[in-house]
Amino acid sequence: MNIYIQTDDFSLSALYEDLRQRHGAAIGAIAMFSGLVRELNEKAGSGSQVSALTLEHYPGMTEKSIEGIVSKAHERWPLLDVTVVHRVGTLQPAEQIVAVLAASAHRDAAFAAAEFIMDYLKTDAVFWKKESAVDGDTWVQTTDDDRARAGSWQSSKSPD
Repeated sequence: MNIYIQTDDFSLSALYEDLRQRHGAAIGAIAMFSGLVRELNEKAGSGSQVSALTLEHYPGMTEKSIEGIVSKAHERWPLLDVTVVHRVGTLQPAEQIVAVLAASAHRDAAFAAAEFIMDYLKTDAVFWKKESAVDGDTWVQTTDDDRARAGSWQSSKSPD
């Protein structure tokens, strides 16, 4: 498990190659997700033009919350490794904000784990997000849709 909280941008190809180098031919699949800062806030219903997104975290607590999410994924699926990178600080639209890479011998586990981890990063990871727009700053709240996506994993079973 590799968890990085950082201000600097990241290279998806470097993260991918790191997993391949460490696990070699045991890996049958690596599912990757990369999230970007959006330029419009459509979830708030306003369609406001976002000029920046500022993420704050509590060092130690944030990493621990993500470790818990990744550990739950390891309990559900036969994963070889997981890498999560989450940026903090002030980011501009179109910048990378998060990466999740899940490695497994089989694609089903890799796909499901990456989606599971991302769904729980949206609801359970300890971050505070503030969007800056022309019409003012807004603290971003977890949406009902985000909670529903995370909650759907509680009723679904892991693959055999």
